[in-house]
Order: sequence, then C-alpha cells, then structure tokens
Amino acid sequence: MEPRRGRGEPPARVVTAALVELAGVSKEYGALRPLRIEHLSVGEGENVALVGLDLPAAETLINLITGATLPDRGQIRLFGRPTDEITHASDWLSTLDRFGIVSDRAALLEGLTVVQNLALPFSLEIEPPNDEIRRRAIDLAREVEIEDALWDARIADLEGSTRVRVRLGRAVALEPSLLLVEHPTAAVAAADILDLGQTVRKVAERRRIAAIILTADRRFAAIAASRVLTLAPASGRFRREDW
Repeated sequence: MEPRRGRGEPPARVVTAALVELAGVSKEYGALRPLRIEHLSVGEGENVALVGLDLPAAETLINLITGATLPDRGQIRLFGRPTDEITHASDWLSTLDRFGIVSDRAALLEGLTVVQNLALPFSLEIEPPNDEIRRRAIDLAREVEIEDALWDARIADLEGSTRVRVRLGRAVALEPSLLLVEHPTAAVAAADILDLGQTVRKVAERRRIAAIILTADRRFAAIAASRVLTLAPASGRFRREDW
C-alpha cells in the first residue's frame, strides 16, 4: 500500500526488496580475466536476462548467486543475507530450496518419460507415479506447454526445446522464489527459440517469481525477459538494452 500523499504530489516510489544483490564482485574461474560484476540487483517478481557471459562464466555466476562458491572480492546478498554468512551445510541446503534451476547440469533421466521426470520433485520413486503425482506432473507439462502426445515419450527421444521445458517444469514444481536459467537455447533449434522464450516468460509471470536468465541469444533474451542487461566483461558493468 502506498503512503497517503497530498494533491499534486507524485506517487511514492515502490521499493522492491532485492532477492539477490551483487556489489563489487570478482571471481577467478580459469579464464583470461576474472568474472567481474560491479552491481546487479534483482527484486521480487523481476525477470532479467543477462547477455555477455559464456558458458563457464555463466556457471560461475550461478554458483556465486546460489552461494555454492564465494567471491574473491565483493559481496553477494541472497534473500537479504550475505552469502559468506551461510556457513552450515543444512543452512545452505535450506537456502538452495528457494531456487529453481534450469541448466544442462540438472540431469534428466534419459530412460524415463516426460511425466516420470516431472514427477521427481514430488516423489523419488522412479516407478510409474501414482494417480495423484501423475496428475501434478501433467499439470506441469501443460504449464510449460509440452504437447500431450509427448507426455509418455522417453527423454532420450526428445529434441532440445522439449528437454528444456521438462527442466523448466521441474525447476518450478516446488514453487521457488527465484528461477535461474542457464544458457537454455544452446541445443535448441532456431525455429523453436522464440516459442520457448515466451513459455519461460509466461511461467515466471504466472507464478510471480523472479528470474535471472543467462543467454547468448539476444532474440531469446528480448522475449523471455522484461529487462535485458549486457555485461562488459572488462569493467563488470551492465548496460540496459532497449530493443
């Protein structure tokens, strides 16, 4: 709710709490120069695409944001808390539960079906799921726009776009606060990229969850996110794009 204001006064600026904030961050990761992020802040419900990070840099940034690794310099605040204060494994795992991660590093079970893979967040059983869990998995399949003819197809038989949609469904299944999407179009056919971007954006907006999308595809970035930032690696500064 906005505070009361007098006639003729401008509306109060709505301040969105930052879920993730990086300031003065530098991290060596084996490249010619360290990963540098001068400043990045993502608030509740924001949908941001970051362009200019290759695969190793993107993986490093994901690990920094989730607290899996600490910066060499600078500070990262995660849900209002510095990541260097998350020192116990149980504490970190509890924090990690607030993320949904779409990445090739999040392995799919190739011999199982789409529905079986989407059921895994709800049950670790790999046998065909019971009726209730199957219903929840199918709801996810519909949400990420996987056609019903593919629900019982094996993951090993699917093309790139559908595999990303399965990862997206699993990532949002347990209602995370922040969605991290790591180079989702690397193995996706060019003809499928825009539809996939629309799906990512619709899912994030429908669920009202924040999203950070790391991609090299500017077309995908423009359609999947409401804000697109391009990183200058030497300085660590982001430039906002207005395409």
